[in-house]
Amino acid sequence: MAGRTVRVQGFPAELPPDRAADKLTIHFLRSRNGGGDIANVRVLPGSLPCALITFEAPEVAQRILKVKNHVLAIGKTQYPLEVTPHAAELSPNEVLRG
Repeated sequence: MAGRTVRVQGFPAELPPDRAADKLTIHFLRSRNGGGDIANVRVLPGSLPCALITFEAPEVAQRILKVKNHVLAIGKTQYPLEVTPHAAELSPNEVLRG
């Protein structure tokens, strides 16, 4: 899945993982955000939660990475998202927390 997956951080930790996945899916499906068809969204909870979003096509992931300011709106609050490449799938035992 290398090349199709991005790592997203910056959404609120208090958001339940299933709701975070729904909000991120909606954001990254929108063409105005550079998005496209999504194969999988996996939310890794924690004090600094992150999500791994895998797109159907690698060019969608590349477009997402080129967009400079991703902002997730939840209600009236805006959350700036940090979107970075995710090179490989990691098993839960390989994920390091800071």
